[in-house]
Amino acid sequence: MNDTYSVPDLCDDFFDEITVLEPIFTDYGGKSKFSGEIVTIKCFEDNSLVRDAVKTGGRGRVLVVDGRGSLRHALLGDLLAATAAENGWQGLLINGCVRDVEILETIDLGVKALNCFPVKTEKRGEGRLDVNVTFAGARIQPGQYLYSDANGIVVARRKLDIEF
Repeated sequence: MNDTYSVPDLCDDFFDEITVLEPIFTDYGGKSKFSGEIVTIKCFEDNSLVRDAVKTGGRGRVLVVDGRGSLRHALLGDLLAATAAENGWQGLLINGCVRDVEILETIDLGVKALNCFPVKTEKRGEGRLDVNVTFAGARIQPGQYLYSDANGIVVARRKLDIEF
């Protein structure tokens, strides 16, 4: 993906085509700027589908995980993040928590989440892949495009033609 964009410029140039997410996320990964086509997961305190997804070829995509805002279990830790980076994922946006934050910041992967929490999830095999999710004031669909930097996060219906 083109990494010469800035989210403020995208807001200026494509405002009618994007949705701006509420500023509720913290950067935890080694990259604060990441973008790509969206793959979604909806789950609650069970990261089984996250584990399965990061083992597949990311092909420059972004995994958007709706953990329903739970602050009681971490949906991503260092091992899954390293796997995601190795398999070509650009980043993860998590409506929930992460853990192993000292290690996450050393991995070449964008990771934004609500907070950190040291407790892992249970593996019950629950959740849904490639479904519409709604959080942070946005409805996010698989196949849309996410753009994130230190200024914020936007979602577009299509890949934006960026020339800066």
